[in-house]
Amino acid sequence: MSLIELRDVSKRFGRLVVLNGVSLNIEEGQSLVVIGASGSGKSVMLKHIVGLLKPDRGEVWYDGRRIDELGSRGLDQVRQDFGFLFQMGALFDSLTVEDNVAFPLVEHTHKPPDEVRQIVSQKLAMVGLDGTQKKMPGELSGGQKKRVALARAIALGPRVILYDEPTTGLDPIRADVINELILKLKRELNVTSIVVTHDMQSAFKVADRIVMLHEGKLIIDGTPQEIQKSAEPIVRRFVLGEAGDQELAGLRPAAAGSKGNGQK
Repeated sequence: MSLIELRDVSKRFGRLVVLNGVSLNIEEGQSLVVIGASGSGKSVMLKHIVGLLKPDRGEVWYDGRRIDELGSRGLDQVRQDFGFLFQMGALFDSLTVEDNVAFPLVEHTHKPPDEVRQIVSQKLAMVGLDGTQKKMPGELSGGQKKRVALARAIALGPRVILYDEPTTGLDPIRADVINELILKLKRELNVTSIVVTHDMQSAFKVADRIVMLHEGKLIIDGTPQEIQKSAEPIVRRFVLGEAGDQELAGLRPAAAGSKGNGQK
């Protein structure tokens, strides 16, 4: 049985159809990467998986339980199985690193302060930042902020980690540190990883499986090797980073003979 399942999920905002009959199974321990152009529905799909949005049509299942019909109390319980790394980290600027990482433990458990500090130290050590507990987010680099946010995401020992554009805003070296951490957490914590990204180098490195959303539909589902070899034009252009005629409309030089008003 799949750990996570979307069954014919559709979602629209006004006239804009964002998801259009999306069905997807995700196995426990799998590392799934979701690619697609901006506005294709990737982040909206993540929010359905964790119950932040409810589908207009279709069903969302987690661990054999339908979650799109749950109330707030049921969803709160389910969400404790999920860690979420937001695109920009979303640290609380007024809290220390220690308090940021401790936040979900304080909110959702009754652990004593000494145990909370020990867990915080363990999670920071996993991302290579033990010793930064008393620093403020403003004292950290962009890459360090992402790593602290990742330590917070794993504070409750989740079964699933959702990564929303985890390498955005980072240089290639710092981005690869995040890639290595995604692989490390999968290996050491046996978590299921769902990664939304535009970074194809990152996608090919961390994925067991890649799916692509286009105009609200899944148009390909395969291994990194299968995606790289795909002859589907939309997939191929995205993987290679090549703009098509639609994206380049109005940017190309006018055809010969059409310069000015046509007079010699």
